[in-house]
Amino acid sequence: MKPNNLPRTLALALLPLVLAGCKIEDIPGLGPDPRAIARESEAKAIGGACRHAMRGLEDCYVLNPKAPKALVFAGWKDMDEYMRSNKIEGVPSVLGQSAPEKRSGTDSDTSSASRNRS
Repeated sequence: MKPNNLPRTLALALLPLVLAGCKIEDIPGLGPDPRAIARESEAKAIGGACRHAMRGLEDCYVLNPKAPKALVFAGWKDMDEYMRSNKIEGVPSVLGQSAPEKRSGTDSDTSSASRNRS
C-alpha cells in the first residue's frame, strides 16, 4: 500500500500562492539593512537642508564629507523642485557669519569677545 501523499502535494502546490502575497520586507532578515536606509535618508535630508539654506552643492559636500554625494544631490534637487513649485524662498545660512559686536572702546573687551567666539 502506498501512503497518501495528497496533503503534502497540496501544501507544496499552495506554497507559492501563499508566498506571492508577501512582501520581501515582511520577512525578517530578507529586507534591506535599516542602517543603510537611515544613512540614505539622512544624506537626502542634508541635501534638502542645504538647498533650503541657499547653500550651493559644493559647499554642502565640503560641510558633509561623509554623506554620499549622489544622495545629497538627490535631496538638494528634490527640495529645489519643491521650493520652486510652492514659491518658497530660501533662508540664508548664518554659518560663518558673526553677530555685530558691542564696542566699548577697550581692547580687553574686544579680545575677550573674539576669544569667546572660537
